[in-house]
Amino acid sequence: MTLIDCDRHVMEPLHLWQDYVHPEVFKEYPVYFRSESSLEATALDNIQNAEKTAKLPPTYCIGDHPILNNWGADIQQETAKRPRNTEDRKLATSGLGQLQSMLKDGVDRAIIFPTFTGYIVNHQALPASVSVEYAKAYNKWILNYCAMNYEKMIPAAVVSRHDPHTLVNQLRTILEQGFSTVTLRPEPIMGLHLGSEEYEPFWQLCEQNDVTIAFHGGTHLHGPTVGADRFNSRFSLHACSHALEAQLAFLSLLEGGVLEKYKKLKFVFLEAGAAWVPYWLWRLDNICYEEFPELIKDKLPNKPSYYFKQNCWVSIEPQEPCLNEVVKLIGSDKLLFGSDFPHPDHEGVNTECIYQETSLSKEIVNQILEVNPLKCFGRFRG
Repeated sequence: MTLIDCDRHVMEPLHLWQDYVHPEVFKEYPVYFRSESSLEATALDNIQNAEKTAKLPPTYCIGDHPILNNWGADIQQETAKRPRNTEDRKLATSGLGQLQSMLKDGVDRAIIFPTFTGYIVNHQALPASVSVEYAKAYNKWILNYCAMNYEKMIPAAVVSRHDPHTLVNQLRTILEQGFSTVTLRPEPIMGLHLGSEEYEPFWQLCEQNDVTIAFHGGTHLHGPTVGADRFNSRFSLHACSHALEAQLAFLSLLEGGVLEKYKKLKFVFLEAGAAWVPYWLWRLDNICYEEFPELIKDKLPNKPSYYFKQNCWVSIEPQEPCLNEVVKLIGSDKLLFGSDFPHPDHEGVNTECIYQETSLSKEIVNQILEVNPLKCFGRFRG
C-alpha cells in the first residue's frame, strides 16, 4: 500500500535565514532567539506545581517583534514541561532527516510545508518588501531541502500577500523554480481577504499553470485570525484558528467570485478536519443562498456546495465524526490525509490506526491515502 502524506512539515533551522535572506534585509530584520530568563521567575511563581528546574524556551523573534502572538510565559512553561516529539522535530530540520522519518512512518511521498515561515511572512508588523524577501529565502531553502529526493518530498512554496501587486512576479519566480503547490494562510492579510479583487491576476496565473493552493491555518499569528480579537488563551485560540478560518476562507472565495471565475483552480483545506463541511455547505445552500438569491445570482449562479465539489479538497482527521456524511456530500475523491508531522498537537502516522479509527470503508481509505493526492497535487517540476 502507498501512503501519501498531504500535510508534512519542516522545522526551519535558525541559520537558514542568515544563509538565504538578503544581507541588508537580515541586518535590519534579523530572525533570532531571545532568552526569556528574565521571565522565568515570574512564570514559575504564577504556575501552580511548576517544576523549579524548568527553563523557559527562548522567544523566536524577527526584528523587534516576537514571531508568535499570545505566546506568553504560561504556555512557554507548559511546552518546556512537555517536550514531545523532540527527535521527530530534529529530523524535520533537514531533508535527510525528513526522509528517515518518512521511512520510519511508512510514508512513500509527502507534500512538505513550513512551520514558522508562515508566521514570519504574514506578520502584520513587517514591511511588504521584508515579507517578500523572507518568502523568497524560504523557497530557495526548501528547494535545497527537498533536493535529496523530489519524488518523495514535494515542496509547497510560500508567497507574501502584504502587497498584492507583487504576487504575480512572485508566482512567476516560483513557477520557474519548479513548484506546483503554493501554501497560503486563510486569514485576511493587510486588510484584504482571499476574495478581494486585488488578487485576481494571481488566481488567473495559478489556474493557467495548474497550481494547487493549499490553505493551512495556525494559532498565534500576528494577524486577524478568528478569535484573536476576543481571546488570549491557547485553548480558545486553537479552537478557532483552523476549522473556523477554513470556513471563512471558502466563504471569501465564494464572495469574491473566485470559484465561479476560475473553475479549474484547486484549493485544499488542511488541518481543519472535514466535519465542518456538511454543516457549512448545508447552511450556505439552504439558509444563506435561498434567502435572497437575486442579490447573488451574478456572482454565484450555482449553490455553494457545487463550487466545493468543483474546486476543493479537504484533509480528514480519522477519528472525527460525520465522515460518511462528507463522502455523501462531496464524494470520496475529495478527501486527503495529512499527518501534521512533527507538530505535537497531532499523533504520529500509524496506518493501522487510520483504518481502525475511521468510520470509512477500507476502499475509501485506500483512495484517500493513495489515489486522491495524485489528482490534487502536481509533482515537482524542476
